[in-house]
Amino acid sequence: MLNGAGGVDGSSCAWESPGLSGSPAQSYAVLQALHQLYYDPNIENKNLAQKWLMQAQVSPQAWHFSWQLLQPDKVPEIQYFGASALHIKISRYWSDIPTDQYESLKAQLFTQITRFASGSKIVLTRLCVALASLALSMMPDAWPCAVADMVRLFQAEDSPVDGQGRCLALLELLTVLPEEFQTSRLPQYRKSLVRASLAVECGAVFPLLEQLLQQPSSPSCVRQKVLKCFSSWVQLEVPLQDCEALIQAAFSALQDSELFDSSVEAIVNAISQPDAQRYVNTLLKLIPLVLGLQDQLRQAVQNGDMETSHGICRIAVALGENHSRALLDQVEHWQSFLALVNMIMFCTGIPGHFPVNETTSSLTLTFWYTLQDDILSFEAEKQAVYQQVYRPVYFQLVDVLLHKAQFPSDEEYGFWGEAQGLRLLLRVDISDTLMYVYEMLGAELLSSLYDKLGRLLTSSEEPYSWQHTEALLYGFQSIAETIDVNYSDVVPGLIGLIPRISISNVQLADTVMFTIGALSEWLADHPVMINSVLPLVLHALGNPELSISSVSTLKKICRECKYDLPPYAANIVAVSQDVLMKQIHKTSQCMWLMQALGFLLSALQVEEILKNLHSLISPYIQQLEKLAEEIPNPSNKLAIVHILGLLSNLFTTLDVSHHDDDHEGPELRKLPVPQGPNPVVVVLQQVFQLIQKVLSKWLNDAQVVEAVCAIFEKSVKTLLDDFAPMVPQLCEMLGRMYSTIPQASALDLTRQLVHIFAHEPAHFPPIEALFLLVTSVTLTLFQQGRS
Repeated sequence: MLNGAGGVDGSSCAWESPGLSGSPAQSYAVLQALHQLYYDPNIENKNLAQKWLMQAQVSPQAWHFSWQLLQPDKVPEIQYFGASALHIKISRYWSDIPTDQYESLKAQLFTQITRFASGSKIVLTRLCVALASLALSMMPDAWPCAVADMVRLFQAEDSPVDGQGRCLALLELLTVLPEEFQTSRLPQYRKSLVRASLAVECGAVFPLLEQLLQQPSSPSCVRQKVLKCFSSWVQLEVPLQDCEALIQAAFSALQDSELFDSSVEAIVNAISQPDAQRYVNTLLKLIPLVLGLQDQLRQAVQNGDMETSHGICRIAVALGENHSRALLDQVEHWQSFLALVNMIMFCTGIPGHFPVNETTSSLTLTFWYTLQDDILSFEAEKQAVYQQVYRPVYFQLVDVLLHKAQFPSDEEYGFWGEAQGLRLLLRVDISDTLMYVYEMLGAELLSSLYDKLGRLLTSSEEPYSWQHTEALLYGFQSIAETIDVNYSDVVPGLIGLIPRISISNVQLADTVMFTIGALSEWLADHPVMINSVLPLVLHALGNPELSISSVSTLKKICRECKYDLPPYAANIVAVSQDVLMKQIHKTSQCMWLMQALGFLLSALQVEEILKNLHSLISPYIQQLEKLAEEIPNPSNKLAIVHILGLLSNLFTTLDVSHHDDDHEGPELRKLPVPQGPNPVVVVLQQVFQLIQKVLSKWLNDAQVVEAVCAIFEKSVKTLLDDFAPMVPQLCEMLGRMYSTIPQASALDLTRQLVHIFAHEPAHFPPIEALFLLVTSVTLTLFQQGRS
């Protein structure tokens, strides 16, 4: 039953403190807990209070204390908790309320909302959310005209609250109603019924909103609330044609700086409805409204008003991105849509460097994907027509994107701080877009980039900026990384131009490296050009600022072109050894470099491989021998793990039998199948005792054991059957390791050995013995309750 304060009676609950079954005592306990939550400096006390209050909110007693907490003598924080408790009870425990209490509860909520219309706004909002939840639970049967009733009740002249206060309270209630519907826990069948009922009820809302928005006497705060209310309702998928008048009013409101943000949000939400594409006539009416914002956009750009330019761009992109297919279908209106596309192009190329001077360009990139997809999805005849119209647009887009990708001056860029990261993300998005645009423009795009780069590098009229050169190369790199450019007739010219670039900047040098790396497959098919770019890469290896780009590029070249690198092998190994010894690169780049050398050595004769391996790894073996004599400590542990990592990465790619080679024909015929022991096996046998010595001191360190196992595991994966000579001694070592201190990495290596060698009779005895031992030790661990 509702008590005198409008609560619903309920029994006491388990968490309630002794003696707190009465309403006043319960309210006092809640007040104490709230005071503790808000004002107690002790964090543990705050957490306890919060936990207790969360239980209190869902208890039957919440119907009692929530109304008492809303009394005028309470501070807003207390009142807010009371309003929130009411909302939780109504939204989650609606079935607890007797049907004959609905009207009383509704009336009480209306009374409280009216009272708070001139009080705390946060409390008013929570009370509106509570009434909205009640309305959704009663609609459509128990309260068929809920929204119309709300409008009528708040328009009553006999209220003690002034007209503006009542108006704002009503608008708040109407705003939260659709929002509460979106997050409500209504069953699916009820949700459909309520959605249909709200769709009908918008007939009571929109005329009121139109009147308030267009009424000259409406204060700014009311008009802003109207726009937010409209923005909330359109997300219920209201037919776009029913929104025309309000959308036009919102466009007019864009001229008011106080209403600008709310107008943008309302327009974007209305345009972005999934169902909006059905209303083509309305969409066509919107294009002139959007185009009419161009003067305001240009003025905002000129004044450095980033918020206004950002908002207008959002509107243009929302219309173009969500409805490009529907608008392209209206062939007779192609010029107006093209004008919208050009407006979006302006937004893409908006002056300034993202994200410091502008925040707009990144919003537009998805539109260009969508437009291209829609054009290419048409039947051949219609596609040909639109290709003729839009190919020039996309060539212009490439110029705009490459200009947008340009770095600022070194002096300016140095002060950017965290903004540098956001800028690099935009460049990645631009790269993806250029790759996608290639599908429409094809080989002509590469020719265009090459012509521009050629003119830039060969022109004697004026000095070129490194930024312009870098951006054009970045365009090439973006396309070559994902598109097969092996048949392009401009790549030879590009390879010829690269050595002519005057590299005076790290960003430019990075892009030169990455571009060469992206062309490594082309170089494999045109080995005569390798010597044009390889010296640049080897020179860059010595620069720590170019660590990632130079090492990754060398790795790509060694992987793709290894059969054509023997003439350069001595030089590559010598330069790599030098930078490794000088410790120029970080650990991960050192590992990449070792992988590159593994690819390189794979293509040499066995004698040459062993000779190079000796010079390459001897210094590390000597260092490892010294470390094996030392008492274990954190610093020598790092050195040991580093050396073991270098060896395992080298052996990952050193494969003289070319197991993983996907080359065909002539390339493989260059190399006879090597006879005799595998070079990797030879080296492993030579260092095996040293590795055992290291293990004897570090067997209880999982990281060192893992690094040791990685050497053998990667070698097994690469060499497969060629690893056979190592099987007996490795099985014996693994058995001793696992028996002494079981480690997961030893299990992984055992699994690899079993997988590859268990089927071979010659290797079955050591594999069987290892498998039985590992199984026995592991079962013993399980019996001890270990994980």
